[in-house]
Amino acid sequence: MHYNCLIVDDEVDLSKMTAEYFKMFDISTEYVDSADACEAFFKAGNTADLILLDINLGDGSGFDLCKKLREDTQIPILFISARQSDDDVLIALSIGGDDYVKKPYSLSVLLAKVKVTLKRLSMASADSAKAPGNKDTEKETEKFSLDQSTLSVMLNGKKIPLKAKEYTLLECLYRHKNTIVKKEVLFDEVWGDAFFSDSTLNVHIRKLREKLEEDPNNPKLIKTVWGTGYYLEI
Repeated sequence: MHYNCLIVDDEVDLSKMTAEYFKMFDISTEYVDSADACEAFFKAGNTADLILLDINLGDGSGFDLCKKLREDTQIPILFISARQSDDDVLIALSIGGDDYVKKPYSLSVLLAKVKVTLKRLSMASADSAKAPGNKDTEKETEKFSLDQSTLSVMLNGKKIPLKAKEYTLLECLYRHKNTIVKKEVLFDEVWGDAFFSDSTLNVHIRKLREKLEEDPNNPKLIKTVWGTGYYLEI
């Protein structure tokens, strides 16, 4: 079976309530209560567009599960956790998480995040269905090109695959290239709302720099305007 959303959380009552709420908005949702059950879900041939993943699971760590999932899939993973520290947020994002939602969460806010993610996935799928080489799916400069169909960037002749959120962030910077993009604009255009911290943005910028810059500590492409935002210089 295919689901829009899979919840992996050992708080079964909360998962059930969240799943039922999502279904009211036509978001098909399943939930499991452990890392083993999550793996069994996919091994059984089920699929999901995105995963809501708790950190503290009865049979292990959501961090470990995320790392294992990232070996085989780039499905967006939104961490949901009662753990409040910035260190947990940074770890979650650095190991492949796309977002971090702190418990107790508002169902309406969580729904908004899920809908934004699903919408972006739908747009990416529509773009990837276009013919290869169609310039609607590819944005180019002489040494820099973005390809929506493969979620990748071609930089100086080298193809670099990106995660979905990394691609969306880089595309936003590209659309405003050589001009300052305020943090508020990035939050709105990349994440779809304002319920994100600077640490979320900083981690994704850092990951992009690690993939694109010769020296991530001395970036030449993605530059910081302290207190304001970033700009892509190409």
